[in-house]
Amino acid sequence: MTGTAASAIALPMSQEASELNFEQALRALEDIVHKLESGEAPLDESIALYERGNQLRALCQQRLDAAKARIEAITLGTDGMPSGTAPFDAG
Repeated sequence: MTGTAASAIALPMSQEASELNFEQALRALEDIVHKLESGEAPLDESIALYERGNQLRALCQQRLDAAKARIEAITLGTDGMPSGTAPFDAG
């Protein structure tokens, strides 16, 4: 593994998950998944990476849920023109 990839994992590992924005958390999670899939990490490190990955997954899901709650859909009137907004409903 290159020093860049190792430091990409080391930086988020030293931060609390709540301090990361969505993109940083997702990037760190992707790095962790790659490292776990590669089999490069010893068992103890793999367990720590898995736990950190689970925290980051939960954070990403929380941030996505919050963003979804803020999205509003534009509603159209009978004439086809925008008439207002309604909460997003993915269902």
